[in-house]
Amino acid sequence: MPSTREIRGRIRSVQNTAKVTRAMEMIAASKMRRAQQRLMDSRPYSDAMLNVMGNLASQTAGVDEQHPLMTKREVRNIQVVLVTPDRGLCGGLNANLSRFFLQFVRNQSADISVVAVGKRGRDFSARSRLNIKADYIEIGDTPSAADIADVPKTVIESYENGEVDEVYLCYSQFVSTTVQQPTVVKILPVEPVELDGSSNVDYIYEPKAVSVLQALVPKFVEMQIFQSILESIGSEQSARMVAMSSATDSANEMIQDLTLLMNKVRQASITTELLDIVGGVAALEG
Repeated sequence: MPSTREIRGRIRSVQNTAKVTRAMEMIAASKMRRAQQRLMDSRPYSDAMLNVMGNLASQTAGVDEQHPLMTKREVRNIQVVLVTPDRGLCGGLNANLSRFFLQFVRNQSADISVVAVGKRGRDFSARSRLNIKADYIEIGDTPSAADIADVPKTVIESYENGEVDEVYLCYSQFVSTTVQQPTVVKILPVEPVELDGSSNVDYIYEPKAVSVLQALVPKFVEMQIFQSILESIGSEQSARMVAMSSATDSANEMIQDLTLLMNKVRQASITTELLDIVGGVAALEG
């Protein structure tokens, strides 16, 4: 059985760990609120652009003048934009996304290249011996569209140059504070969704719908990549806050268990000393 001194040392060590995890939990909670606010503010814009793209597609159906990013071809090379955090300590977020991404890659028959956004995704792709086309790390917790402009530029150039035939986004979609969903979506070639009757508004475009579509397609790709990065940041901070909260709770439980053990050891020591004294007195009296 450990001594009282050893147990006190373990209690102090766990208390110090609990202070660190509690501080990280509070920092993550603050960052999570900001990330969620940015994410929720951007979703209406993303949804509106999706509706406009669908409307433009319906109005330009059958037109020969098609944007290069909408051109379909035989799929021989696939590029995946893998969006992950730069850091760990966020529960199972990185592991879950990595497994999901690897399963997606294994299901493809075409050659795969990776554009890694985030250190964790870059390192995982390297360990998996995948072809890394480009990597972008340390983009921060509050990036602007200008900060990540090189990512869509790389992707668009690869597609327009014929280096790849399809491009997918793989990221953690923010569902709630406790739920982050690994997601993969195809972004190239651009395929506007068909709208239902309630969303199919009869817009008037100037100068004409085809010209607007030509200008909007690259912006649509940029928006999807930027939105996925915001989703990933929101997921990361939420997962980190939950993980650090769980770690703090576990540390507090351990402190209680160690304190109880220390009291038992102390009681056993006192009992032993009393028995020795009583035994000594009895021996003297005898």
